[in-house]
Amino acid sequence: MILLIEAALLLLALITAVAVVRLKNLFAATIVLAIYSLVMAMSWTIMQALDVAFTEAAVGAGISTILLLGALVHVGSKEAPDERLNLAPLLAVVLTGALLIYGTLDMAPLGDPNAPVHQRVSAYYAGEASHHRTHAPNVVTAVLASYRGFDTMFETAVIFTAGAGMILLLRRPEEEDEAEGAA
Repeated sequence: MILLIEAALLLLALITAVAVVRLKNLFAATIVLAIYSLVMAMSWTIMQALDVAFTEAAVGAGISTILLLGALVHVGSKEAPDERLNLAPLLAVVLTGALLIYGTLDMAPLGDPNAPVHQRVSAYYAGEASHHRTHAPNVVTAVLASYRGFDTMFETAVIFTAGAGMILLLRRPEEEDEAEGAA
């Protein structure tokens, strides 16, 4: 049954990803992108990575959607037709992808128990000590919620600050005039 749900979520994620790219109405694309984030949050939940699911829901479906809708207030919801091919973004994506692939060439093989990452701290986290100390359902949740709790808290503060900054930047001039008149 879980496999069927995972397959359905994968199909939904694929459909929404293609729809976002194909849509010409930017408002509709923003809403479909929020749906994609919610589908991914459900996928992470099924994989029992609740911390990643919360992050995807909060950042992907929440903050990102609000920021994109705020930007649409200023730029409009219709994509301007552009028939010419712009090679600069394509070149930037291909170059970035090539650099990322190059950066992985000296990595240890996937699943190699002798890889450097498995020799020190990860052995402690993956061992029984992590579960007995935190009572978390998986290692990722134990690390993020218990061992890196302050880091996660400050990441949340940074996201909040970025959202508040965007709200201040995207205010309309007449709202600023009203705010100054009231003071």
